[in-house]
Amino acid sequence: MTGIENSINLEAEASIDTNLILNDIFLNNKNVNYRDFIQLILKTEDEDIKVFFSELFNLGNINWSILNEILFPNNTLNGLAEVESGINLLKKIIISKDSLINNDDTIEPNNYDYSKLGLVTGISDNIVSMVGLYDVAYGEMIEVITGEDIAIGMVLNIEESKVSAIIFSSDINIKPGQEVIRQSVLMSVPVGDNLLGRIVDPLGNPLDSKGAIIPAGHRFMDSMAPSIISRKSVNTPVETGLKVIDSMVPVGHGQRELIIGDTKTGKTSIGIDAMLNQNTTDTISIYVAIGQKRSSVARIAKVLEANGCLNSSIIVAATASDSAAMQYVAPYCATAMAEYYMHKGLRVLMIYDDLSKHAVAYRQISLLLRRPPGREGYPGDVFYLHSRLLERSANLTTDGSITSLPIIETIQGDVSAYIPTNVISITDGQIFLDTELFSRGIRPSVSPGLSVSRVGSAAQSKTIKKMAGNLKLELAQYREVEDFAKLGLALDDATKLLIERGSRLTRILVQNRFNPLAIYKQILMLYSALNGYLDAVNVSLINIFENVLYNFLTTTVFNLPFAKTLDKELSEVLVKFFVWNYTFSFLNSSISKI
Repeated sequence: MTGIENSINLEAEASIDTNLILNDIFLNNKNVNYRDFIQLILKTEDEDIKVFFSELFNLGNINWSILNEILFPNNTLNGLAEVESGINLLKKIIISKDSLINNDDTIEPNNYDYSKLGLVTGISDNIVSMVGLYDVAYGEMIEVITGEDIAIGMVLNIEESKVSAIIFSSDINIKPGQEVIRQSVLMSVPVGDNLLGRIVDPLGNPLDSKGAIIPAGHRFMDSMAPSIISRKSVNTPVETGLKVIDSMVPVGHGQRELIIGDTKTGKTSIGIDAMLNQNTTDTISIYVAIGQKRSSVARIAKVLEANGCLNSSIIVAATASDSAAMQYVAPYCATAMAEYYMHKGLRVLMIYDDLSKHAVAYRQISLLLRRPPGREGYPGDVFYLHSRLLERSANLTTDGSITSLPIIETIQGDVSAYIPTNVISITDGQIFLDTELFSRGIRPSVSPGLSVSRVGSAAQSKTIKKMAGNLKLELAQYREVEDFAKLGLALDDATKLLIERGSRLTRILVQNRFNPLAIYKQILMLYSALNGYLDAVNVSLINIFENVLYNFLTTTVFNLPFAKTLDKELSEVLVKFFVWNYTFSFLNSSISKI
């Protein structure tokens, strides 16, 4: 028989000394389990005990200062803290979550589920420790009643003697002894069309000034990835509008293509260009900012709005000023929002910017939860952290899809570090950005040798796929002999021609950011370069040649037929006729004499 059962004898006589009972419970049982204590009170058959406690904890009649004097005549600090924790939890006998919020005292004690109640025992860096939540599940939502507001959290650690959870809002008002209520539902986020065109935090709360968001429903933050049977192969291209990617590193719907490179090499710009190019398609774009500056998120929103893409996009922002908990859940919450559209048969493009900061946030949380660190201080499940996220990207047989472009930041080009190698092994290819190319003004600074797309070529346009093979070969040959040209050595005619052609191919792949090109325009430019039409054009005039070509095309009868059919079938006679006439006119114009 426990100490509490000794104190409250279930077979006690009708006449009891309540002061002795209270003193025995709170003074002699310092480690009292208040949940068990409440359950014993509710289960007892002794009517006097029931009456006594129903009157004692009636909020309208009790004098708490007198109760403290009765329990602790010496007014010791530890005793007062102990009885305060006990009293706070015992109040829950007659008051539920709803009555706390609505000041409603009409709820009967016996109708409340006491397994949903717990007490805060400690708080540090948005990690709250609790006792009393015996049946809580991993990943379940909890609420901490702070007195000022309600703090929402998610359970991440379940131990023998306590439960730990991350808190998403500020923890400044959370103190030991406060009540915790489990929600009996796993972490969920709002979804629906009303999120389109909005900037929201991972919990779906608006961060812009466009008013409240009414969701169509909620989805679990973490969900099972689509099964193998429900998937189909990648067969439809996601055109980014960038010549270097669409030709050599193609991406298809349902693919996971990593964008990797050092800081300030244009990784985010590639993702934004891909979003801008979906403006004329039925693809919905979601940009996830993890640990980015608020000013950067505002700038990206402004770019999307200026190009008319914001209304078909969602920006989920967990910025550098937000807690590690918010940064940790941001990509999962955004993917849940995307799955709403995928299961409706729509296509979604996800930009995770970036997963390096996501891993750092998870490392911080894991260390605060006292989980054992591994390589580079990351916990042992950091691979699972990203694999379970990216495996949710798929091309479904029902035509819905999620295409992921995760971003990873390297340090001095070291792709062999822990997180880069993890994500490289998870994804279906990588777009590697070279710092040296970026510093030389070749932007996007995509390295043709280190970048690869493992499944995207199956979805690539037939016309541009034929050109891609020659383009890769000539660029690779150019890279081999480029250094010899810098040394000023005597070169044979074939090598000189190779260097001249390669320098022009490199130049045509240069493209301004936030200026994506339609695929038929890319085909025309690549055709011109690969078939020698640019050999007579000075390298410094390549960009002018390209811009004038596009402007000239829009004034001719070729524009509409090329736009409709060129990506499917190359009508070489028409293309050759158009390019030859344009090149001849350009070379004989005053522009080429500059």
